[in-house]
Amino acid sequence: MISRRQAFAAPAAAIWLIAELAPAPAQNYPTRVIRLVVPYPAGGPTDVLARILVSRIAPILGQTIIVENRPGGAAGTVGSRIVTTAEPDGYTLLLSIVGSLAITPSLYKLDYDPLKDLAPIALVAQNPEVLTVNPAVPSGSLAELLAYASANPGKLNLASPGVGTLPHVLGELLQLVANIKLNHVPYRGAAPGIVDLLAGQVQVMFNNPSVVLAHVEAGRLHAPAITSDGRFAQLANVPTFAEAGYARLTATEWLGLLAPAGTPDAIIQKLNAAVNDGMRAPDAQASLHKLGLETRATSSQEFKAFMTAETHKWAQVVAEAGIKGE
Repeated sequence: MISRRQAFAAPAAAIWLIAELAPAPAQNYPTRVIRLVVPYPAGGPTDVLARILVSRIAPILGQTIIVENRPGGAAGTVGSRIVTTAEPDGYTLLLSIVGSLAITPSLYKLDYDPLKDLAPIALVAQNPEVLTVNPAVPSGSLAELLAYASANPGKLNLASPGVGTLPHVLGELLQLVANIKLNHVPYRGAAPGIVDLLAGQVQVMFNNPSVVLAHVEAGRLHAPAITSDGRFAQLANVPTFAEAGYARLTATEWLGLLAPAGTPDAIIQKLNAAVNDGMRAPDAQASLHKLGLETRATSSQEFKAFMTAETHKWAQVVAEAGIKGE
């Protein structure tokens, strides 16, 4: 006859045995293909960085990573939403930028919250933005440009890659702190804006330094200031906004890797280590340098704190400048 103690012990032992034999998802991760969602079109700067990232971390993880471009919505919200609703198992990840992650929430009513519905993994790369001006505008220095803009309110057109992008918000912040008025002209991406900037159809635009470096060196564009916190090596003669007395315009266009909220911490830490190790490699550094990007190794906790601070910073700018979504 089976005792009551034996009756309870048998199922307990079976559960223990199953738990011991069952694979630990986080411990064995990854065991299948990983999907990296990029909420921007193929061939764009975020997509290019995604390909570099994948080529460096896939060998470390020992698994294939497929880049899935899902553009659409305001500043990449379609792709971001896909990741927020995905299974939090580490097999659907997001590579996105400051505009989508830290600015858009203040401009639009989203049905998700990046700070609550996404788990930050690592800061992947960042670059400053350089203020570029058509040479037909007096802009040998930032002071000269601002004096001209002050004397001609609304005459200068400010190009941006779109509403809610960092270049757009930086332009609005510049107007706020310098007490000037520019006419914002949003484009679908940076490339068409730069074409019109060179042609003089628009006169002012914040840009990735590497994209406009050749134009600045050739005199086709002026660069009166840059948003870096120190002189930028590729444009060492261009002063920072902080040097000119506008420290609030110190900022970077940053890109980060994230997962759905609730993803096991062991998986987050494994991905964080892969990003930091992979992007530190000399060939990865060389590829980033060509794009005007820099890396800064962070823990997942540091990236979360950074993203939170950036969200609060840009929310304040949006409110002060009265910036509206489309």
